[in-house]
Amino acid sequence: MRVLIVGAGIIGLATAARLAQRGDDVLVVEKEPDLAQHQTGRNSGVVHSGLYYAPGSLKARLGAAGARSMPAFAREHGVAVETCGKLVVAVDATELPRLQVLAERGMANGVDARMIGPDEARDYEPDVSCVAALRVESTGIIDYRGVCLALADQVRDAGGEIRFGLAFRGARTEAAQVRAWLDDAASPGREEVVTDAMVVCGGLQADRLAVACGLEPGARIVPFRGEYFELAPSAASRVKGLIYPVPDPRFPFLGVHLTKMVHGGVHAGPNAVLALAREGYRRRDVSPADVADALSWPGLWRLGARNWAPGAREVARSMSAALFAKSLARLVPGIGPDDLVPAPAGVRAQALKRDGSMVDDFLLRTRPRQVHVINAPSPAATASLEIAKHIVSVLDESTA
Repeated sequence: MRVLIVGAGIIGLATAARLAQRGDDVLVVEKEPDLAQHQTGRNSGVVHSGLYYAPGSLKARLGAAGARSMPAFAREHGVAVETCGKLVVAVDATELPRLQVLAERGMANGVDARMIGPDEARDYEPDVSCVAALRVESTGIIDYRGVCLALADQVRDAGGEIRFGLAFRGARTEAAQVRAWLDDAASPGREEVVTDAMVVCGGLQADRLAVACGLEPGARIVPFRGEYFELAPSAASRVKGLIYPVPDPRFPFLGVHLTKMVHGGVHAGPNAVLALAREGYRRRDVSPADVADALSWPGLWRLGARNWAPGAREVARSMSAALFAKSLARLVPGIGPDDLVPAPAGVRAQALKRDGSMVDDFLLRTRPRQVHVINAPSPAATASLEIAKHIVSVLDESTA
């Protein structure tokens, strides 16, 4: 079977590798000049344990499996990885009930997590401030771009092809084949590709690419910029692994945290604010079309109405290094604005329903011979090898 894969992020490459290794003829197309240019190459590099996700969801099931398969893949292929564990810390007594709920959810998902007191927490992180913590042993750090390079090698070694600078414009299923149209950045004119099946891993453009193929995505992608700092060396030496706050259930993101990086240094963040372009990694990146697209979606207004207070805090923290540092100092006292060094931002492709609820699980849409990945937020990188298995299974059903 000849299969077209749209998108050379980690999910597209993992799916392509799985198909190519079973003998399918695979073509991967990517509009950028290299792989992993968006969400995959701009995240915090964490191998998540499966702690946060609703029991029974795809996130929980595939995330927990990915916490095992992703480090194993990295070690097999010489990619930097370290299973360093993390602490989720309650900084005062009001957070203890939420921490306990998180511990129970982790247990339901089969995660190796246990409640510990402040003294034991400081055995792991001597400078942490907490009244209790959840110790999660299976969380790790990894080089996801290195994983993508290894997956790309698997695709090519199995006879597959990866082409860059090709923008996908749409496709339609015609009887026993899929006809797709691509724009080549290197030459004028539109290229037509005919395949037996297609998988679209469009990330920040996933809903638009689905519409271009005649599907109703069921949600709108709304971009949220994740703003990061790195800690200056003097402050970074005070963080030994990963330190997370207890998540606020009123807000869909985890809150700023401290993450040791696999190649050295410590990431701080991300702060989460609405991006003014789907690929808007800088504050000055503005796409009027993307802004209009987001503002025309009723779900964004309904989300904002329900989350105006935490949203306002995110915006204020985005504009103030002092407020950003203050949030980090709740976890490790003494971190100040002078300890923060700006780092590249990421943009999260969040699928948002019309009623303002966020799609909280991985979401696929299908039509004959086509599979579209509409929503793949964290822990999608961790779970990418497992998501690829799921996609291939769904694709086989669509071509039966």
